[in-house]
Amino acid sequence: MQGRHILFTANHFEARELADEDIPALQQFYEENAAYFILANGMPARDDEAQREFDDLPPPEMPFNRRFLIGFYKNSQLVGMATVLSDFLAAQVWQISFFIISTSLHGSGSARDMYGALEHWMECNGAQWIRLGVIIGNHRAEHFWEKCGYVETRKRSGVIFGNRIHTLRVMAKPFNYATIDQYLTLVLRDRPETP
Repeated sequence: MQGRHILFTANHFEARELADEDIPALQQFYEENAAYFILANGMPARDDEAQREFDDLPPPEMPFNRRFLIGFYKNSQLVGMATVLSDFLAAQVWQISFFIISTSLHGSGSARDMYGALEHWMECNGAQWIRLGVIIGNHRAEHFWEKCGYVETRKRSGVIFGNRIHTLRVMAKPFNYATIDQYLTLVLRDRPETP
């Protein structure tokens, strides 16, 4: 971690791109913050959860330009993580595939700080829209993304996470003069009527 450059900062947090040597620290972070995994997967983080995060890529029919695995650090301690895809499905559409912060930081405003800096970084690197999926019933996350300005474009049911099957709210956020209607012209799969 020490040798890699800082992608951006968020108040007292540093965001750095994760590499293979960070897998053990990421695994420990996942195990120490099991609440999300229990909610989403119906079980704590698997023994190879961090390796799976590094290996997991969208299928070939879902193109993207680059994947970033970003660690948020405070005093050299990993306290958050995000997986981001640039130019996902269409040019200038970025995807937040995963965003998690330490349970001990919930309610502190830290998630908002980290996300705000992440959003600014994505926008500065070409994002006109950001999309994500949130599990219906994960009330904290649903409320968080709504407060961050995301709007629901559709629901996807039958999405498997570990031992659970969920319905996701697909959400998007435009920047500058971009609109949701333009986004839905680019990303047909996120139209409300799409099966």
